[in-house]
Amino acid sequence: MSEFKELDLLTDGEIDLRIEEKIPPDEKKGYVPVYRYRITLHDSENSIGIIVIRIGYNENLYYGGNIGYFINEEYRGNNYALKACKIIKDVAVAHGMNKIIITCNPDNISSRKTCEKIGLEFKGIVSLPPHNEMYQRGERQKCLYEWILE
Repeated sequence: MSEFKELDLLTDGEIDLRIEEKIPPDEKKGYVPVYRYRITLHDSENSIGIIVIRIGYNENLYYGGNIGYFINEEYRGNNYALKACKIIKDVAVAHGMNKIIITCNPDNISSRKTCEKIGLEFKGIVSLPPHNEMYQRGERQKCLYEWILE
């Protein structure tokens, strides 16, 4: 990636993604560039969650995914994570990415359902290697989903 794009406000008319931070890569740690967005209801400033997209591909992203999201508890059950993923896909497309990987813990049923509703292909459950940061925090496996972009 040569530079960040001017993708600071994205919307579908129901929710908005408002840029909070553009994090440059850290090649020593294997970190790629990241866009971090606050999710709000349309035309509101109140945060209902966050979503990040990591640009590029490497071993860290194979296990950690290109997209990560969190919806505040009181807003769950409204498919806001699904909607935010569909919106943020445009950032990946703008950077010429041809696929997005989303991972989650095997016991995270809500995230698994979100990936299935988007239409991602379930690639399986993968074991984290011992050198991975998530493994070192106590995690052992991830469900791996792939989203082919058109």
